[in-house]
Amino acid sequence: MPSRPRIVPRNVPRNVPRNVLSAVLTALACLLVPCATLAGWVAYGLADTGRYTAAMAPLADDPRVREAVADAVGDGLAREAGTGPLRGAMGPYLQDAARSFTRTDAFRAGWDTANRTVHAAVLRALRAERPQHRPVTVDLARVTVRVKEELVRDHVPFAHRIPVRHTEITVLPAARTDRLRKGYHMLDIAARWLPCAAVAFALAGIATATRRRRAITATGLGTALGGALLLLAVAAGRRLTLTALPGPPGRPAAGAVYDALTTTLRTASWLLVALGLTVALASCLTGLLPRHRAPVPAGTPDPAVAAEPRPSSSTPLPP
Repeated sequence: MPSRPRIVPRNVPRNVPRNVLSAVLTALACLLVPCATLAGWVAYGLADTGRYTAAMAPLADDPRVREAVADAVGDGLAREAGTGPLRGAMGPYLQDAARSFTRTDAFRAGWDTANRTVHAAVLRALRAERPQHRPVTVDLARVTVRVKEELVRDHVPFAHRIPVRHTEITVLPAARTDRLRKGYHMLDIAARWLPCAAVAFALAGIATATRRRRAITATGLGTALGGALLLLAVAAGRRLTLTALPGPPGRPAAGAVYDALTTTLRTASWLLVALGLTVALASCLTGLLPRHRAPVPAGTPDPAVAAEPRPSSSTPLPP
């Protein structure tokens, strides 16, 4: 009895493993994009003393920061004045003097020098090969010398008599320094490899997909979604940081500092959103363009007709 031809149903999906593998690779790439952006911001933005100082420099003219510094300096001068009626009488004058000082070039110079000194000390501790098991301290003598030079240049009376004392303050305790050191080393390694891994996964996902245009669209949308999630994370981090402060007086200045430090991260996040949406939109538009088929020469059989299955000679024809 002659065997009947095997009929394969047309609705059975083909290349399912390739599509699944492509989806997994694309999802991994989209997940790594915001992580790579965050790690790069920490390693090449916050960990660079020049960029950090440049980001913090405009805060010397911010009213919220100047008010916070003036309050801290005024309270410190009032404590140095001692107790008794003289302290109460001098309090308002000391506050006014501190506010006037925050509007001078000497304050701006001292602000930059203090930020550079503190950042260099913290970065030196974080980049150490072995844990130091000691706090990070900063000597304020360098800041005092810089402020004194500016005051002498501005011909402030008795500025040359300002004593320069070596006063060390603790920036980070020992336990916190060791934890931050481990986290910094992990982010430093991640900043080198995560971008390469994200690009490799994205290219592999597109190359593996049976419908590459759809894979490109999915990659673009996933990149935009990652940038949007990173923006939400920055906003949530700001809220949590300000909420963790002990009191509301310092929150405006802390918010200004947070915004200044995360400017580059927010810009990179918006770039991810714009780039991802642009790639996805371009991929969709190219799919909508009509395809022009080349004219078939005369006498050449139509490929669609030639591809149709013909009955085999061994198959019995119906009566």
